[in-house]
Amino acid sequence: MCIGIPLRLTGVDGVVGRVADGSAVDLSLVPEAATGDWVLGFLGAARRMLDPEEAAQILDALAAMAAALDGETLDGAFADLTGREPTLPPTWRRPARPA
Repeated sequence: MCIGIPLRLTGVDGVVGRVADGSAVDLSLVPEAATGDWVLGFLGAARRMLDPEEAAQILDALAAMAAALDGETLDGAFADLTGREPTLPPTWRRPARPA
């Protein structure tokens, strides 16, 4: 299984982006990416753009997953799901039956 990691670009040179640790990320699929943008990276390649709020949610979820693996409690994790019943994305919902 591959997990996407939010990456903030510190520099862009053509289709190669740089992140804070100095590693490179292929931007071929997101040529509009610019320095300061967030992208979702998989195995050294950016797959799509992220807005800062979505990047923060993913980073929080990854931190919660790491904490759970370390045996820590998840108090306050997944704040976007607290107080509501999770829903399926529209593409996963069963079509409504005709009346």
